[in-house]
Amino acid sequence: MKREMFEELLDSAREAGAILRGQREPSRRVVIGASGVRAIRERTRLAQSEFAHLIGVSVKTLQNWEQDRRRPAGPAAALLKIIACEPQLAVKAIHRA
Repeated sequence: MKREMFEELLDSAREAGAILRGQREPSRRVVIGASGVRAIRERTRLAQSEFAHLIGVSVKTLQNWEQDRRRPAGPAAALLKIIACEPQLAVKAIHRA
């Protein structure tokens, strides 16, 4: 690994540690509420079981999101945001993979 790349990776790890310790704010955060998750799923015209399978989570996890017991985070939140923008295109792209 080149030294420059290593230094960049090390800086990223230090930044992540500072965020976890509450010493620094994350640069961005995606928050999708319960009604948002349900609306996103409904725009795809998929049942809960089909949508859960599509995005790689359990039906129970999806139900927890839709009933506001939990909130999607990280990659799941980012994927939901993509699906929200172009639901049919996103579904088509995921099925292609």
